[in-house]
Amino acid sequence: MLTYHRIQSIDDSHFPALHQLLGTIFPPEEVLAYELWKEPLLDPSIHVYVALHEGKVVGATEYRYYPEMRVAMTDFTIIGQPNLGIGRFLLRQREMDLQKLAAASGTESIGMFAEIYDPYRAQNHEFGGVSPMNPIVRREVLSHIGYKRLNFPYVHPSWDHEGNAVTELDLGFLPADEQLQELSAQLIATFLETYYAALPNKPQQWLDMVAQLKTQQSIELLPL
Repeated sequence: MLTYHRIQSIDDSHFPALHQLLGTIFPPEEVLAYELWKEPLLDPSIHVYVALHEGKVVGATEYRYYPEMRVAMTDFTIIGQPNLGIGRFLLRQREMDLQKLAAASGTESIGMFAEIYDPYRAQNHEFGGVSPMNPIVRREVLSHIGYKRLNFPYVHPSWDHEGNAVTELDLGFLPADEQLQELSAQLIATFLETYYAALPNKPQQWLDMVAQLKTQQSIELLPL
């Protein structure tokens, strides 16, 4: 049986296992250093949960909800072992929690962002740790869930605080209305500026991308 456990401190006994899992699944530039997790975990708006199986961390997810924009963001979803139903468990628990967060704020979510690797552009497909986390598998699963690709060239600042531009990803969006064909470019720009406000070093490519978004009306949503 899986249990859903929130981590709100690096002193949580399950945090070392979570951080180790992050380093197994994601490339180094995508993983925040151990000690730098201290402040984010204290932020009540950042929700970090692990899936526990017999007391062991076997999966994890991080997400947040922005009531002023009526959008959520999935930072990551990790499946640490196959054949335990971890992905479905995390998806449903996150859905229920986000519904509660939206209701508590008196808003209704219009959808959820996620950064999605494009394995057809990426030079290295080998990261992922276990087969369910292979970038090709992840992208296909997210497509089945309903995520779409926002049609603009996407980069993001590296989480190692080096200020490098990370490419080979798409910015995806899971619309609450499956018929939605486009998203406000200003909303996307505002979201990105808010989401990456904690990173002081941002590459020029990212700044140019956000500036370009602010000159546009909307961005098309395309299939993954």
